[in-house]
Amino acid sequence: MQMTEENLRGLFGRMTGDEKHGWAAASTLHAIWVLYERVLNVSPSNIDDPGRDRFYLSKGHGPMAYYAVLAAKGFMAPETLDTWREWGSPLGMHPDRTLAPGVEISSGSLGHGLPLGVGTALGLRAQGRDARVFVLMGDGEFDEGSNHETMAIAGRLGLDRLTAIVIDNKTASLGWPGGIAGRFELEGWAATTVDGRDHDALEKALTGETDGRPRAVVAEILPIEEGAGA
Repeated sequence: MQMTEENLRGLFGRMTGDEKHGWAAASTLHAIWVLYERVLNVSPSNIDDPGRDRFYLSKGHGPMAYYAVLAAKGFMAPETLDTWREWGSPLGMHPDRTLAPGVEISSGSLGHGLPLGVGTALGLRAQGRDARVFVLMGDGEFDEGSNHETMAIAGRLGLDRLTAIVIDNKTASLGWPGGIAGRFELEGWAATTVDGRDHDALEKALTGETDGRPRAVVAEILPIEEGAGA
């Protein structure tokens, strides 16, 4: 079956129940789909290849979109989504790399994904590998000091195989004067801001030629009125 955006939404909709982070998950659906459909060199057939690309969902408290995309790309059976929130399901409220097929890191605690991404990028560089590391974060994660320390070291070490994707819902408690992209640029990153629903713009921002700096892509995506689509 050819996967379409409509089919992907159907997979997402198979996960039902009381989930307070539903919008946190829905806001990541476009970015994660573009990564797996157009950008990442990773699939069920090479998930154990040391040279594969890595995707780390730092925003792990809202994993529903991640699970839907993994099912769409064949990492797990679509029927697995029906077990969401059931006792014994491999699909936890936070993704568990030991249980959910295709999940690279166990996440959910804010501020952990980017440090793990930097460590992975350093390890891959030491091994002489060209694999890329993509970390998806939420705007609220910038309240965590660990991210700012990590941004500083990544810029200074020129980790050009590392990309941070920030879903900016304009809901962070602190916010940043001049925008999130400017915060990355201060630490030596190449940064751009795009419409988080524009798949072509996301792909272009995520696949442009590197200039020796780590890359940050800020995907602006605000809540929309119910019934208007995500």
